[in-house]
Formats: sequence, C-alpha cells, structure tokens
Amino acid sequence: MVQPPKINTFYKQGITANDRKIITPEEAKTYHVDTDYQYEYRTGKSGHYEYNYDVKGINAKGASVFGNINVEGKSGAGILRFDTIPYIEIKTEWIGQGKLKAIDNKANEYFLIVD
Repeated sequence: MVQPPKINTFYKQGITANDRKIITPEEAKTYHVDTDYQYEYRTGKSGHYEYNYDVKGINAKGASVFGNINVEGKSGAGILRFDTIPYIEIKTEWIGQGKLKAIDNKANEYFLIVD
C-alpha cells in the first residue's frame, strides 16, 4: 500500500509542555484573544487551532493544583504547580465540557477544569 505524501506544515504532530512557553513567529501571525471564551489565547487557522488555558484541579490524593496548558483538538500538554513543587509536566485530554484528565511522567493522574 502506498502511503500518501506528508504535507509540510508548521503545525506540530503533538503538543509538548514547552509549547506554552513561547509563541513562534508563525503562530504570532494568527494570535487571537477573545474575552467571550475561556481560553487565554488561540493560534493557528481553522481546523488547526491551538488554544492556551489556565487550569486548576486536584490530584488523585485530593491536593489542589493549578497550571497552564496548550490544547489542539482533543489532547494537549502543559505544566501544573503545587505549593511545594515548582512544576510538573503533564499530558492532557478533554473528558467533558471544560474538564480535562491529565497524566504526568510518573503516571500520576489529575482532574482539571478550565479556570
């Protein structure tokens, strides 16, 4: 079976925690803020939007966490903070309207809401 050619694009195949730290010059061309929605900002074009959100929630033990994530489609990545830990890199997935499940590199789970 012949594979279709890969289309060159500036959109990443997956989002990493570091993506939320800087906006590339290409993303800056489509940077958009809309105070009617919960996202902090959006970049990209229709069908390929990447959204940035502040989030808060709890870990599996009930401890409070907060952080910032980037999401494209159903999944994303970002960082969480605790009072005693500076930051933890996470991968996220939408589980409902404004609700996400996150997992860190040690397989700890977090339940988050868009703040």
